[in-house]
Formats: sequence, structure tokens, C-alpha cells
Amino acid sequence: MQISKNESYKSLGGIRLFGNLKVLLISGLFIALSIVLGKQLSFTMGPIRISFENLTILMAGIMFGPLVGMTVGICADVIGCIIVGYAINPLVTLGAASIGLISGSIYFYMFKDNPKLKLIAAVGLAHIIGSMIIKSIGLYIYFSYSMPLILMRIPLYIVIGTVEGYIIYLLMKNKTFANQLERVQMR
Repeated sequence: MQISKNESYKSLGGIRLFGNLKVLLISGLFIALSIVLGKQLSFTMGPIRISFENLTILMAGIMFGPLVGMTVGICADVIGCIIVGYAINPLVTLGAASIGLISGSIYFYMFKDNPKLKLIAAVGLAHIIGSMIIKSIGLYIYFSYSMPLILMRIPLYIVIGTVEGYIIYLLMKNKTFANQLERVQMR
């Protein structure tokens, strides 16, 4: 069920693209889930948002590659802001994109012999760079939140990242889920 027989749609330097219609559809579901988890089922107070909005962005990057993860992050943030009525903050959108890009890059290209380590590194570094650094800078610049409030995001995202990583680990460990994922990734 290929969109095109053109090889450039399938992969580019080993990076998976939307060459498979199933990947495109699941990415759309990930975008919708990220919006619901981040904008509807969250607790927000200033720069602090307790949510699992990055879970599906991480999953897209880990399961389908860095470009798909980055695209899911950008689309989820922009569409979510439009739906809820938030102003689109380009630095926060860049942070969401980097979460998908970094998680996919690390998972696909580093620690190939140790799946647990590559999952921990993918989720951890994606949250450190995307959530704790880039998004925090965006919130500081655009909304002038105080530094102590911004620094409260660090322990928050350590906990959220740990929970999200564990959820992804449980899903990847589940044989039924892994079999379905293989079917989706088949060319």
C-alpha cells in the first residue's frame, strides 16, 4: 500500500518517510492524541504544564524515524494552538519538533546493541533538549516568566519523561504491539 513507487518517498539515507500510507495515518492519530493529551487533558499553571503531550511525538520518532517525529511535533503544536486559541510560539514549536527529531535520531542511529539504553537516551535527551531547554527558553522570552518558575520544569520533565519512557518500553515489549508495528513498518 505504497503512496508511490518512487524510491525517494520510501527512504532518504535510511531515514523513514511517509512512504507507507499506514505510517501517515498513524502519524495523524499521534498528532490528534498529542493535542488531546497536551491541550485538553492537562493541568497548566504558568510555565508548568503537567501532561503527556510529548508521548506520541516520542513514539512517532522512535517508531518511524526522526523526520516523522519532527513532523508530528510541529503539526501537533501548531494545530493544537490553533484549536485552543493559544498564540503560536515558534520556540515552543521548535522544542516540540526537536523532541521528535532527537528521539528518532538517537533511537535509529545510536546504541544499536542495547535497546533499553537507546530508549532511555532517546526519551531523556529529547526531553532535556526539547522540553527543558528549548521550550523553557521560548516561555522565558515570549511570556517573561521568572527563572525560578522556569527551573521548576526540570524536575517535572524528569518525572514526565520517566513515565513516558516506561509507557513506550511497555508498548515495545508487548509482543502483539510489536507485531502490529512490524506490519505497519513493512514496505
